[in-house]
Amino acid sequence: MTALANLTPHLLNGVSLGLMFALIALGFMLIVGVMEVINLAHGSLFALGAYFAIFIVGLNLGVGIEARYALAFFLAPLGVALVGMVLEVAMRRTYGRDPLYGLLLTFGAALVIEELIRLVWGSTEKQLPLPPDLSGAMLIGGFIYSKYRLYASGAAVVLILLLYLFLEKTPYGAMIKAGAHDSEMVRALGINLTRLRLFVFALGAALAGLAGIVLAPIWGVRPHVGVDAVVPAFLIIVLGGVGSFWGAVVAGVLVGIVVAVTGAYASEWSLLSMYLLLIALVTWRARGLFGKKTVLEN
Repeated sequence: MTALANLTPHLLNGVSLGLMFALIALGFMLIVGVMEVINLAHGSLFALGAYFAIFIVGLNLGVGIEARYALAFFLAPLGVALVGMVLEVAMRRTYGRDPLYGLLLTFGAALVIEELIRLVWGSTEKQLPLPPDLSGAMLIGGFIYSKYRLYASGAAVVLILLLYLFLEKTPYGAMIKAGAHDSEMVRALGINLTRLRLFVFALGAALAGLAGIVLAPIWGVRPHVGVDAVVPAFLIIVLGGVGSFWGAVVAGVLVGIVVAVTGAYASEWSLLSMYLLLIALVTWRARGLFGKKTVLEN
């Protein structure tokens, strides 16, 4: 019983971290599915969301930190979406060519965004201020747990469900899913593929920005924090199965639990554990947990 009690906080931390990993991965997956390119700038967009939030919360607007934090949660992802739209326009000349062109362009964009962050905000680590109601700890079942982690988990669940409803219940969601399976058919049906790609890239960038805001108080904010986000995101969509929404969510939670539990008992193995998990699972099932044939296999 004592062993279970000791393990419970780490499991909760793992689920919380996994939900946030899933949020990062879903934005990454949308862009991979429709654009047919791996966006290496996704991590930099994640970092940019956190920095935009720090800027907005730090403004002297004559209102309390609660209002400024809520404003940042709304405006920062919009700012990141605009940056994503600029990047998508720059990528248009790479469509239909060797995927290496898209990889190199997004890699270059990631470096540019990271350096711009250093120029504007500096290289030192920063923290996103939190409203007092979200700070501190609370007692749950006999152990102390961070209030903010509960908030972050709840925010991630709500955002994941909203994205799922958007993809499943709206015409725009149907277009995005169709574009992920057959872009030529989408064009033949009269859907403006150029506009669809612009919208999807903006949505994926906004999700990266939201994830950056949610994770900022936990990870801290520094120019290269995007690397800590993009690597698990790529790993998660492979684990869950490229193109699978719930596969990404399940894989995200699984990776979060493995990293948190391993970090609690063998901290030097915490990052390595998710790569070992990837090797083991892909060896058993090459397409991931819920994998199916996608445009990447054509």
